[in-house]
Parts: sequence; structure tokens; C-alpha cells
Amino acid sequence: MDTEALWERLCSLLDDDEQLWPAVEAALEEPDGDPWDALLDGLDDAGALASLEADDTGMELADALAQLPRVFRLQPDLREVNDTDDLDEAIRAADRVLEEHGHRLLILESDDEDVHELVVVPEEAVGPILETAEALERSIRLPS
Repeated sequence: MDTEALWERLCSLLDDDEQLWPAVEAALEEPDGDPWDALLDGLDDAGALASLEADDTGMELADALAQLPRVFRLQPDLREVNDTDDLDEAIRAADRVLEEHGHRLLILESDDEDVHELVVVPEEAVGPILETAEALERSIRLPS
């Protein structure tokens, strides 16, 4: 699979917003365009990305997740996520809650080590997303 096809596949696996792939494709065509930045911006524009800073709490994570369309449709009980001030612990708790609803929380590589870029995807998409990201030499991972 060529690079463009991999990027298109990654876009479609992460979110169904019809503007996501064209934004990434445009970045691929620009000499100094960054498709990863375009992907993050596109996910954010689609309302599918939760960006949190390292010092944010579980309550802030729960609030951010509740705004994401996939999470809003699921209506999971995020009280467990609220119970901690440690963001990494809250991310793991959120992933456990979402997994009960057939979804997973993924952490996308960020240029800023103090920022956590998070997206919620159906569980069956996780393997293909991780494989595609690896082929593109990008980091997407499950909470550990």
C-alpha cells in the first residue's frame, strides 16, 4: 500500500468525518505540509479529538470525553474517570469504561510531551489503526 493510501485508510479508521481525508491529502501534496498535523487538526475540527495537558485531572478528561460524538452516543458512566487527579490513571480508567461499550481510547503522538491527544474508536478498528500508524512510522497506542 502506498503512503497516500495508508493515510487515507488511517483517516477512515479514526473518524468518519468527510473533511478529514481531504485535509490530510492536501497536506501530503504541499511541499512542507505535515499530514500528521493535518490529521490532528481535522480530528479536532470534527469534534473527535480530546486534547488534555499533563496536569489535567480525571474530571477534565471525563468532561472532554463526554463532548466527543462517539462517547456522547454511548452515554457511558464516567464516574470512575472523575475519581482521580492523575491524568494517566484517568485515561486507563476511561479506556476500561469504553471497552465495556465496545470502544477504546487511543493516544496519538503529540509534538508537545505535555499534551495528550486522545480519540475514541470502535474496538474492532484498534488493530488496523495501530498497524497503519506503524506503517506510517507514527505513534498511536492504547493506554498502558
